[in-house]
Amino acid sequence: MAAHNLEATAAALVASGKGILAADESYATIERRFGGIGLESTEETRRAYREVLFTAPGLGEFISGVILFDETIRQAAADGTPFPRVLERQGIMPGIKVDKGAQPLAGAPGEQVTEGLDGLRERLAGYVELGARFTKWRAVIAVGDGVPSRYCIRVNAHSLARFAAASQEAALVPVVEPEVLMDGDHTIDRCFEATEATLRAVFEELREQRVALEGMLLKPNMVLSGKDCPEQAGVEEVAEKTARCLRRTVPAAVPGVVFLSGGQSDEAATAHLNAMNAMGPHPWELSFSYARALQAPALKAWAGKPENVAAAQQALYHRAKLNSAARSGSYSPEMEKLAA
Repeated sequence: MAAHNLEATAAALVASGKGILAADESYATIERRFGGIGLESTEETRRAYREVLFTAPGLGEFISGVILFDETIRQAAADGTPFPRVLERQGIMPGIKVDKGAQPLAGAPGEQVTEGLDGLRERLAGYVELGARFTKWRAVIAVGDGVPSRYCIRVNAHSLARFAAASQEAALVPVVEPEVLMDGDHTIDRCFEATEATLRAVFEELREQRVALEGMLLKPNMVLSGKDCPEQAGVEEVAEKTARCLRRTVPAAVPGVVFLSGGQSDEAATAHLNAMNAMGPHPWELSFSYARALQAPALKAWAGKPENVAAAQQALYHRAKLNSAARSGSYSPEMEKLAA
């Protein structure tokens, strides 16, 4: 029965025309984002901002789930309604980031491993009580001189699989996020190589640790040129290489791939997803799980002022609608200019 529920939840998260909003920024990340609009990051400003996002009228038309941060899943709207309930009223599933962040990997200069397995079973039980339906764990893989090492890839793949197995045991759908970083001057081919090696290792470990592939989602990076690479690959090349890399490594049993936006502009993240879906059909649903690429226009419009809430919600709705169009390959850059 639990396996069936996992499959139904995973399928609902990648339902046609829908994707996931990542609102699980750490304290450091949200402080940086708020700094951009001249707003101090306090428990109340973070709560108020998340309420702006989660109560955007009609958001459930395009968003199937929201990934929350530990602080956020425990917070409530101004009227006292806990955030998980606020989302459910919109027809949106609450999810939770459960890793404890990346730390330096011993014996591997410049590489990191994500921590948070200790006490995970107990934390998962607590999150179920709070209303979570799915979980997320992010591993970061750097590209550079001599990296990623096989050691770094294996250690992170092992942790991702342990997280996924524990989540499924708790009847939560794991969103497995191995992110090959854009930072650096590497070519798109180097990114392809690192991404292929990473995904191959991740699925080997998931199999070893008895994770039901039908009851999980993959949240990978797209195959892109490094941020500082003098030659930036175009939309079609990114789409073609990303789809090729996934076909080599991701079993068809996985119901969906929900890409991270990882440093791309709002428009680029939407255009790349659109180009991949226009190439289809694919063995899995190709969707989105964006943070900054969904939130940036809303944050800018809000600027911490109560009188800007409606404009911020409109900006989020519009961005979500464009990414919904990209799910069927029907997005065009002209849609950027249209009011939602």
